[in-house]
Amino acid sequence: MSGIDTAAGTDTTETAGRAQPGGSSLLDDQLCFALYAASRAVTSRYRPLLDELGLTYPQYLVLLVLWEHSAVSVKDLGAALQLDYGTLTPLVKRLESNGLVRRRRRPDDERSVEITLTDQGLALRDRARTVPSAIGDAMGLTPEESALAMSLLRRLTANVTAHR
Repeated sequence: MSGIDTAAGTDTTETAGRAQPGGSSLLDDQLCFALYAASRAVTSRYRPLLDELGLTYPQYLVLLVLWEHSAVSVKDLGAALQLDYGTLTPLVKRLESNGLVRRRRRPDDERSVEITLTDQGLALRDRARTVPSAIGDAMGLTPEESALAMSLLRRLTANVTAHR
C-alpha cells in the first residue's frame, strides 16, 4: 500500500521496480523536486534568523558578497549571485535605503556602479556571524557530506547552465 509520509515529505511506497530518475514521472523520483524542497526548507530556516537582522535572504546574499569583497561593481555582484540587473537593482536600492550599502559611479568608469558597505552594513556582519552555523546545524550534515553536496550542486549548476 502506498502513502505519503507528510512529516518527512516522502513517499512510503516500495521503490523496487521503479524506472531510474529522469525517466520516471513519479514525484519522488524527480531530482528537481528534491532540490526545490531542500531549497524551500533551508530558506525557511533562514527566515527567522534574518528577520532578526532586518534582512531578506537575497539581501543577505548581497551582503555576504560585500563582506567578502568590501566593494564590487553591480556587474560583478550580479555574476557572483547569478542575478540579472533588473532583479539586483531593487535589492541594492533597498539595502541602500536601509543604510547598509552605498552606490556610486566609479570615477575611472562612469558607466560602472560600485557598491560598498556603510559602517552600519559592516557592523551587521558581526550580528550575522551565527547564521551560517545555525543553518549548518539545521542541515545536520557532516563536513564531508556538506563538501560533497556543495561539489555536486556546483557541478549540477555548471552543467545545466552550459546546456542552455
